Amino acid sequence: MQPAGDVDERFVDRSERLCCFAGEILVRCPRCDGQASIVSDPADKGHRHLWVRRRLVCRRCGRTAAWEAPRIPGSAGRNLPRFSGPRDPYFGLSLWLSIDCRGRVLWAYNAEHLELLESYVSAGLRERGRGARSMSMSMVERLPKWIKDARNRTEVVRAIRRMKTSLS
Repeated sequence: MQPAGDVDERFVDRSERLCCFAGEILVRCPRCDGQASIVSDPADKGHRHLWVRRRLVCRRCGRTAAWEAPRIPGSAGRNLPRFSGPRDPYFGLSLWLSIDCRGRVLWAYNAEHLELLESYVSAGLRERGRGARSMSMSMVERLPKWIKDARNRTEVVRAIRRMKTSLS
């Protein structure tokens, strides 16, 4: 691992959206404040939209809860969650991976999301994605300017690495 402040050569945006990192979301358990996970409901196997039903599971205290996307009145459709901000899109719980950085909140859904953020922030050269998926803004294109700013690189990478130490 290189020290904070060193710059990797290149980051190529894979045009992933934030919802691509929602397979498992690490949150603070509402009962014990330990690390809990929000995952697909096992009953949802083969369902077209993996985010229609989710389960909260805390291995520390055993807390579980279920979430199902609310139905749109008068329709067969459902209101799906919005992926943004330092709270999970299902239960509204605080994310396990969040930290104060430069007076703002830096956050990630899980270790994979954190790795992508670290790769992006520490890169000296950042390339946009190519192909049809790059037509709309990817997750890294939507990052706040303060995270993208090279002047903040050392502090943001340091905060990301502090969050990594909290993973169990």
